[in-house]
Amino acid sequence: MSETPDPEVIELASKVFDLARTGDAEALAAYVDAGVPANLTNDKGDSLVMLAAYHGHAAAVSALLARGADADRANDRGQTPLAGAVFKGEDAVVRALLAGGANPEAGTPSAADTARMFGKAELLELFGSR
Repeated sequence: MSETPDPEVIELASKVFDLARTGDAEALAAYVDAGVPANLTNDKGDSLVMLAAYHGHAAAVSALLARGADADRANDRGQTPLAGAVFKGEDAVVRALLAGGANPEAGTPSAADTARMFGKAELLELFGSR
């Protein structure tokens, strides 16, 4: 038995996902502080951290991680925020995720595998030093 989602809840979730995509760290922090789950995911399993990371917003990533978001939460395709940040070349986001405890070996492909695939030796060195 499934309930019909409340349109107001859907609208709020859409707004929060958009804040993650645009990197509004202050507004995201306020919503999470007010009770929005830090690990909220969309219909593809993309978390707020994943969306902020993939769109290059290190401050938003850090704000979410500081509020308990899972740095390694994979989406429905097994991709992690760290692997997405490596793929997109978002070095500041990579560093924010590592500072928040992200595991370079998590996910499929992992961030380490992605760095190898794209010849990013400096990231492999960074991952090795963790």
